[in-house]
Amino acid sequence: MNKKSSQTILSRIYGRGRGAVFTPKDFHDLATAETVRQTLSRLAETGKIRRLLRGVYDYPVFSSLFQAPASPDPDAIAQAVARTHGWTILPSGETALNLLGLSTQVPARYQYFSDGPARKYSWDGGSLELIHRANRETTVLSPVTALVVQALKSLGRSRIDETVISILRTRLTAAERGRAERESRYVTSWVYELIKKLAM
Repeated sequence: MNKKSSQTILSRIYGRGRGAVFTPKDFHDLATAETVRQTLSRLAETGKIRRLLRGVYDYPVFSSLFQAPASPDPDAIAQAVARTHGWTILPSGETALNLLGLSTQVPARYQYFSDGPARKYSWDGGSLELIHRANRETTVLSPVTALVVQALKSLGRSRIDETVISILRTRLTAAERGRAERESRYVTSWVYELIKKLAM
């Protein structure tokens, strides 16, 4: 095994910080596929990183309360899986609401629309479902705008009040709110009206 390549891989992991989730493809620019595979396997065996799924690892956050590695970030896992396969994913339903702070309920299973095949993944303490759907309305939107659109649709027009708008204003920067207004003019009319209000 190339010791220099292994150290470079470890340096990148440390550079991403605790909580980062990654797959072998995130390091293929640094070493051969075999070197990357062996390095990640060795780091997992020594406890420096944690293997979550086949080919998916994280640099775990340590919980001082439980004196053990904390649960991994389900959204980071979803993004890593999508990245390694070249899929575009979009949080749906309760997942979108949770990510935007509009729901404190932790989804039993994190769900995403995907332009890739339908898949389910499980790890110790969580699960993820990718639902195949060609979502033409949101493919031209930035990830943040698409997330807001999905969250509003999931809530439904009748459940959106000033509290919801206020939470979204605190979660999104002024630039993100302005971009959402520019990008969403062709989505469902009532969703666009609410995003205009959000951007004020």
